[in-house]
Amino acid sequence: MKLLLYSHFFAPSVGGVETIVRSLAAGLADLRAPSGGAEFEVTLVTQTPPGDFDDASLVFRVIRRPSFSELRRLIRSSDVVHVAGAAIPPLVLSLLAHRPFVVEHHGFQTICPNGQLLIEPAGTPCPGHFMAGRHAECWRCNSAQGWAASRKLWLLTFVRRFLCARASANVTPTRWLGGLVQLSRVTPIPHGLAAAASQTPPATPADPPVIVFQGRLVTTKGVRVLLEAARVLWQEKRRFELIIIGDGPERLSLEQFVRDAGLETCVRFTGRLAAANLEAAFGRCSLVVVPSLGGEVFGLVVAESMERGLPVVASDLGAFSEVLGDGGLTFHTGDAQDLAAKVALVLDDPSLASRLSQNAVRRALDFCVRGRMIEAHAAAYRSLRGSADRSAA
Repeated sequence: MKLLLYSHFFAPSVGGVETIVRSLAAGLADLRAPSGGAEFEVTLVTQTPPGDFDDASLVFRVIRRPSFSELRRLIRSSDVVHVAGAAIPPLVLSLLAHRPFVVEHHGFQTICPNGQLLIEPAGTPCPGHFMAGRHAECWRCNSAQGWAASRKLWLLTFVRRFLCARASANVTPTRWLGGLVQLSRVTPIPHGLAAAASQTPPATPADPPVIVFQGRLVTTKGVRVLLEAARVLWQEKRRFELIIIGDGPERLSLEQFVRDAGLETCVRFTGRLAAANLEAAFGRCSLVVVPSLGGEVFGLVVAESMERGLPVVASDLGAFSEVLGDGGLTFHTGDAQDLAAKVALVLDDPSLASRLSQNAVRRALDFCVRGRMIEAHAAAYRSLRGSADRSAA
């Protein structure tokens, strides 16, 4: 079966979408048909330039930045099209070519004009203005981009909903997101972890305890809330080390906040880390905090930390709560005082930390199974093969 997998972002770009798409494409390319040959001929199409990434190292074909006519040809020659995110060009071309297409929702682009389900510029969670028909709120939310840009984002949300309503399947990584998008033919398929991380917590607890954040340093990730919670803990005379792993446009302002708050002795920014250094940092970790304000449909950092057997404290976004189960604690999104209290609770109670660690590993191994993710996608494509053959005829 010829499968075209379209992802606007791909390696060498770094992010959750890129990670999941690469893992899915590789897993599908490895599936064997009863005859022994490859069941899927996978072609991945992306708008990301290659940089220094070696596409030849992959087990599937990659086509970067195709022209419109080339993209149309690729779609017409495919049996099934999978679109990672509600990207309009491949959806329109698939519909016009009568190709069965699957949309995997990696964000909120079909229910929120800015795709984050956040009210800008405050960065507070949106209660769902677009789906409730409160469109003036959407216009105001994005007004900083100008009147025309705000209306364009709003109109494109209707276009995406129209196209996704005609998809052969809409895949969501959580049931929570599936309920929000309110589309037909929704199938929840949790993201699977590509490789098992170390499931051995530190043999000797770090002294002082080490708190880790990993992610892009952008407003939606809530790092400032974490730093405000760190200031609360520091003012309570608690000893700890907070490691901020990652980089992004907010780094300079966050480092300035640390200096202004007098937290230089307990907060360290590492930037992005290579794989070995990343595992070394988590090897010293006592607790992982994921304080996102919004924009999260799954939470790979949550799942990977759970697989490592580390206690997790995350904001109470719907996706995080579903992935965590009983494998961690949640706090009120954006509430630094509540975050500080939950962190203190874990650090002060070794039995609670141990219980969360055990629950986390069990939950990750049960919920985030890569093989199950790949097979569920493959089953969806197989079910569409008949309609692809009829279209070709």
